Amino acid sequence: MQWANAICNHKLFQQSITAIIIINAVVIGLDTSPELTSRYGVYFEWANWLCLLFFIAEAGIKLLAHYPKPHRYFYDGWNIFDFSIIVASLIPAGGQLATLARLARLLRVLRLISSFPELRLIVNTLIRSIPSMMNVILLMSIIFYVYAVAGYHFFHAIDPTHWRNLGIALLTLFRIVTLEDWTDVMYAAMDSEPWAWMYFVSFVVMGTFVVVNLFIAVVLNNLDKAKTEQLEALNAAPSRDEILRELRATQEALQSIRSQLERLGEAEESALQNGDNLNTTRPDA
Repeated sequence: MQWANAICNHKLFQQSITAIIIINAVVIGLDTSPELTSRYGVYFEWANWLCLLFFIAEAGIKLLAHYPKPHRYFYDGWNIFDFSIIVASLIPAGGQLATLARLARLLRVLRLISSFPELRLIVNTLIRSIPSMMNVILLMSIIFYVYAVAGYHFFHAIDPTHWRNLGIALLTLFRIVTLEDWTDVMYAAMDSEPWAWMYFVSFVVMGTFVVVNLFIAVVLNNLDKAKTEQLEALNAAPSRDEILRELRATQEALQSIRSQLERLGEAEESALQNGDNLNTTRPDA
């Protein structure tokens, strides 16, 4: 339907959705305060339901915008994401499902991602980066395994707290790669093995400065590709449905202009006839 499509594409409609999501997020945050909940809990509940009704109305309008093929609404992954959150929000807030219902309400905050094109671009980039990241994760796993086994054999006798088995050694390496107090582990090992600094420094260089930067490189590369595809999509030729929709809108606009011109012509003709009648009935001086 044309009116539904016009509403969906209107900037005020998009801004209203964003404002409702932010208001809902604020209400959810205020609801975590026991004092505020005891005083205004009823109002918070009403606000949550009003926000949910607005989201349901939004989904309904977007479905009508795709009429007579409303299933096309679900062709967009972000629409599926929004619709799933709305369905989850319908879980009753009482009984054993109370916690699940609160979590479903909290998920509405994630709709801010779908409201901003820039955030959607970033999320799409992260999703498409997953296959490439798997190769980096595999490389990192190999490095972790080699260093964990080596660290166990080197240091389990002198520092069993951090190296007593393979699992603890992997956790220790994860702590080191985050650079969280990793020097304490290194100095504990260096008290008995002065050369231990080479082990730790080499792992920090490999695990932090090389592998982590590989993750960043993968994300940036896919971000450039996503931006290029977005520009190509904007410059792509319109589809058949879009052309027909624009033609219908143009025909309706032309019909409206024609009707206005006809009414204007009738008004002018009526005014001329009234003027002629006045001239013929006016007495001679």
